Amino acid sequence: MIKIVKKNKSNVDNYCFNPPNRPGLPSAITVNLAVVGDSHVGFGNSQSMFNNLLQNVVNNGNKRYIIFGGDDVHAGGVSTAEATRRYQQFASIINNVLGTNIPYRSSIGNWEDTTTDLFRRYINPYLTGYVGIPGTQGLVRHLWLDNANRRWSQDSLNLLRNLDPNYYYIIDFHWPLRVPGITNEIHDDHLMTQGETDMFFNAIPANMRNRILAIFTHHAHKLFSNSVPINPNFSNTPLYVTGCSGDYACKSVDRGYYDLNLTIQNNIATLQTTPVRVSSL
Repeated sequence: MIKIVKKNKSNVDNYCFNPPNRPGLPSAITVNLAVVGDSHVGFGNSQSMFNNLLQNVVNNGNKRYIIFGGDDVHAGGVSTAEATRRYQQFASIINNVLGTNIPYRSSIGNWEDTTTDLFRRYINPYLTGYVGIPGTQGLVRHLWLDNANRRWSQDSLNLLRNLDPNYYYIIDFHWPLRVPGITNEIHDDHLMTQGETDMFFNAIPANMRNRILAIFTHHAHKLFSNSVPINPNFSNTPLYVTGCSGDYACKSVDRGYYDLNLTIQNNIATLQTTPVRVSSL
């Protein structure tokens, strides 16, 4: 069952969540997930590359859920008809590879920011939200946010301010945060500003700082993880930037995804994350 909660005032963005159902949760379980970024379907050979990479994702392990991070479709700067065709290509790959067996959600990226109606129609009707990750009985939630235009939407900040400490969260959004060490690997113009980065951290309640299992970001087309704390108040929170999964501005060494094993034991969740490079597609 999915409950739909409408945003107050504008009702522009809706979000949904799976109500928790913890009774019966085994004392120890492991759930296999994946995080995939920047397929840019519609550009060059991206359609074929993404299709092959996604096949690799589902054939590796026993995937229960997939997180996509935006720029799924290369939809900017083309006609509405052409953008629609590209969204349909992405949706066709998703339907053929994931079918009805593997659920997914996607954040919105900058290449989709001018076609939000199509993004809602073909990829995710909710620009912000959270769902309980399958297999965790609602204990772990995937929270996706909207910073497609390099700024946080108000809905995104509201969700962060109202995180529930009874749950664990995996957070995903498109533009990477500007954190210590990241500018050595990723160019300045592919990061959030310092002000927007600070806004993100400041929005998260203090009692949630140990309940965030990981933050996944995209946009830079580079596989990256922090080697130093991302913030003084989040000393143990890992931040990742995914590589790409298509043909746009992508080096073969950075084409890939993250494979995740989410383990829950006695209601305590831990996350093991492995970068998987898929250079030959």
